[in-house]
Amino acid sequence: MSETTPEIAAAGKRSQLTISLAALGVVFADIGTSPIYAYRDALDQAGDTGIGPAEILGVLSLAIWSLIIVVSIKYVLLLLRANNQGEGGVLALAAIARRGRGTRARMALVLGAAGAALFYGDSLITPALSVLAASEGLRTLPGARTAVSEHAIFFLTIFILVALFAVQARGTQRLSRFFGPIVLLWFVVIGALGLWRLIEEPSVLAALSPLRAVRFVYDHGLTGFFVFGAMSLTVAGAEAMTAYMGGFGRDAIRRSWFAVALPALALNYFGQAAAAIDALQGSAIVDGRFVNADWFFLMAPVPLRIPLIALAIVTTIIASQAVINGAFSLTQQAIQLGLLPRLRIRRSLAADAPTLYLPAINWLLLAGVLLLIVRFRDSTDMAAAYGIAVTGTMLVTTALAYIVVRHRWRWSRVRAMLLVGPFFVLDIVFFAANLLRVVEGGWITLLVGAGIGLIISIWVRGRGIVRVFEQRHSVPLADLAAALERRPPERVAGTAVFLTANPESAPGALLHNLKHNKVLHEKNLVVSVKTDDRPVVPATERTKVERINDSFIRVKLSYGFMESPDVPRDLGLEAKGRGMEFELNKTSYFIGRNTLKPSKDEGMPLWQDRIFMFLQRNASDPTDFLQIPPGKVLELGEQVTV
Repeated sequence: MSETTPEIAAAGKRSQLTISLAALGVVFADIGTSPIYAYRDALDQAGDTGIGPAEILGVLSLAIWSLIIVVSIKYVLLLLRANNQGEGGVLALAAIARRGRGTRARMALVLGAAGAALFYGDSLITPALSVLAASEGLRTLPGARTAVSEHAIFFLTIFILVALFAVQARGTQRLSRFFGPIVLLWFVVIGALGLWRLIEEPSVLAALSPLRAVRFVYDHGLTGFFVFGAMSLTVAGAEAMTAYMGGFGRDAIRRSWFAVALPALALNYFGQAAAAIDALQGSAIVDGRFVNADWFFLMAPVPLRIPLIALAIVTTIIASQAVINGAFSLTQQAIQLGLLPRLRIRRSLAADAPTLYLPAINWLLLAGVLLLIVRFRDSTDMAAAYGIAVTGTMLVTTALAYIVVRHRWRWSRVRAMLLVGPFFVLDIVFFAANLLRVVEGGWITLLVGAGIGLIISIWVRGRGIVRVFEQRHSVPLADLAAALERRPPERVAGTAVFLTANPESAPGALLHNLKHNKVLHEKNLVVSVKTDDRPVVPATERTKVERINDSFIRVKLSYGFMESPDVPRDLGLEAKGRGMEFELNKTSYFIGRNTLKPSKDEGMPLWQDRIFMFLQRNASDPTDFLQIPPGKVLELGEQVTV
């Protein structure tokens, strides 16, 4: 029996602490910066009929219980268990749900596309809102309201964000090692400030009673409903817990949440409420009038305010970086699952941690972020758009979680509804409350989501039309191989690799090569690349080889939706392991590339045809995506009416 030595146990604890610290910097930076604007915006929604102690404590109670119910119970305790072999996030859950057939598979596809579309809206708003809100803290300095103009805040925010997106091309691996310690410092600081204010005004602890939240919503009617919707800002970023589960593990995420993030956030919200109560008492003495303000910065002593603002800006940059990385990762998953066209992906490896950079997504995000800042110029106005993105993604994730609980965990319908149903109802209420703020800016999120959803829909439908065309004109590979044995064409030396989506049929490129060039290589590999519904496919299950005859070999390569295909590498490994008689450096690759032709009488409507053709033209070269040397590729195809 082996024993665990004290040295091994200590090393294990250090490793767990290191992972938990890294999780703080990536997973919790977004939700960690929400106190900058969340409590202020929610209290502002409650101010239609005046702000008093009931409003201050009611909003505080809603914030605390949102953290407990939505984040701690729903995400940390439930959704971290609903995963796809350790991977979480909306597309990972959709991949599980798509394993079924019929209605469930179609519903999972729709939900996954909707969740992805809303996440892109979130990726636009998070950098704009968080950095802008942090920069606005400069106006809380004594005398700075007139000295620091809105234009100065505007240009400072734009400078920071342009620099952040510009540096993505160079990689952020070296800086990422500091993210965890900086975010840990952030949580310590905001928690300490909240505790200091709480000690001065312990009466705000009354908000721990959930009855305060219930009574506030009941007494304030429609206004209370608006405030309830604004509470989604306090849980913005919770989705990252599931999205980054594969990178850090659910245990590290849970430790970081309960040990650091939750206590610091709760204390800070208590502190902001205490500062508001103190200001309310002071304003009642002066003129009886109370004005909502940036309590996050105002609760800090004046000498500490500049360091706090600087730390806030740095932390919001880290939160923005995490969201950008999330958008890159989500795009890769969407491409692998066939929801989006191929895009150019640059990969790098640092400290054994692969990182992605997608130039098209990076610059599109920057353009969207800058448009948001130009349109709103104020973080309070922008918060309305953020709420719809957050609650919409939460709603989709909960719906997919139900499918996982029902069909993967194999719970009965009643048990699954009892577990997931209350959270689903809560998400619907959150989403409905934010929909009421569409005219304030929420239309931005709906517009972005609808646009991306339309692109996904057209791409999936267009690919389906092309696939049907190819199947209609296909010839079974076994039949073709037998026919060529009976009447062999001219043979040329070397190996040909034909890439195809359907390995049972002869690839179009092979048929065109026989038809026009009238030759056949000595060795022919018909290779299909398939994306599995799991994040990673083990190397032992990567390749399936079937020898059809002496001239043809069928090879099926499987990749997880978190992996990047590398056809030459995996064919080379397979050839070496099986002793296949061909050299990959003397191999030619044939890829079918059809020419699309629009038609108003067939397939999709003409305007959708043109969008699909645009996407197809601008998709990344398949040789790039499959990592095939471009000098060894021949493309053959025909005209397809879409």
